[in-house]
Amino acid sequence: MSNTFGELFRVTTFGESHGPAVGGVIDGCPPGITLDLAAITTELERRRTAQSKLVSQRNEPDELEILSGVFEGVTTGTPLAFLIRNKDHNPGAYDHLKDLYRPSHADYTYQAKYGVRDHRGGGRTSARETTSRVVAGAIAKQFLASAAGVDILSWVHSVSNIEASISATNQTELLAVTRDQVEANDIRCPDPSTAEAMIAAIDKARQNGDSLGGTIVARATGLPAGLGEPVFDRLEATLAKAMLSLPATKGFEIGSGFTGTQMSGSEHNDPYFTDKDGIVKTTTNYSGGTQGGITNGEPLYFRVAFKPTATISKKQTTTTVDGESVELEAKGRHDPCVLPRAVPIVEAMTALVLADHYLLNKALGA
Repeated sequence: MSNTFGELFRVTTFGESHGPAVGGVIDGCPPGITLDLAAITTELERRRTAQSKLVSQRNEPDELEILSGVFEGVTTGTPLAFLIRNKDHNPGAYDHLKDLYRPSHADYTYQAKYGVRDHRGGGRTSARETTSRVVAGAIAKQFLASAAGVDILSWVHSVSNIEASISATNQTELLAVTRDQVEANDIRCPDPSTAEAMIAAIDKARQNGDSLGGTIVARATGLPAGLGEPVFDRLEATLAKAMLSLPATKGFEIGSGFTGTQMSGSEHNDPYFTDKDGIVKTTTNYSGGTQGGITNGEPLYFRVAFKPTATISKKQTTTTVDGESVELEAKGRHDPCVLPRAVPIVEAMTALVLADHYLLNKALGA
């Protein structure tokens, strides 16, 4: 299985949804970074369950244990290992799923690939594994901020057919969004009136035993020009892989994305100019901060699509491992919409991609 991400800033994660713990090892984290453990805890809180009625009510405290790689609050450059113990897990609640395949889950595909699967909340396929990504991403964020002044922010842009009035492609509007605006409501949408409509729609779906999907916009500023490794590890290619490795993701677009296909070349091209400080910039940024798979110094922005949560309490038809057709009415604790908790996970994976490409660029002497 592919449980390691990155080339120089390498993260390996482990653990299952209802096992004793989840955790990870970062190999390649540079030494000398003063870690803000409170900031890492804040990121975990943003991802944590039971933070509102919009998400799963599994109440994990997500207490972080640093096992190695940090001395007196500073990274040492040795493998940085961390652990988060599962405390509110109830594997027995999933016994009724042992011999059947849940619709749109990885139950059947894991069985087909490995001949065995962990039916307890999805095991390794559960979004519980993203806890480790958030820890590693929070550390990558701190490295990027100290090394290059990079800032990463994401937010919910749409839920079902409800879309924020803030454009997903207009750079002026994207740059105006603040973290305080994002964190001002439970759905993490910086458009207050739209956020209310989103929350109402998710609550209605929850009451009906259903779920909703949507999109998240991510933005990174302060990036130097030159990050990205053509041809197969273009920055947007690595970002796409990172985002589509997240549970429930179904789409990725950078810059103008699919909207750009409706424009002509003369409309879509980003003209260059040199500013008063001698720095090359572009007058527009339909490319989303990259050209040829390499950052051009402009803000990076992209959008990720998440499907509706697969676990719903409405009755569905499925099959057992013995081929018997049955009706499933799922029980347990699940998210009626993954988007609020996916926001910090998108930021974490963005940070891991950028930290790795930053170090790769430095290794080339740039």
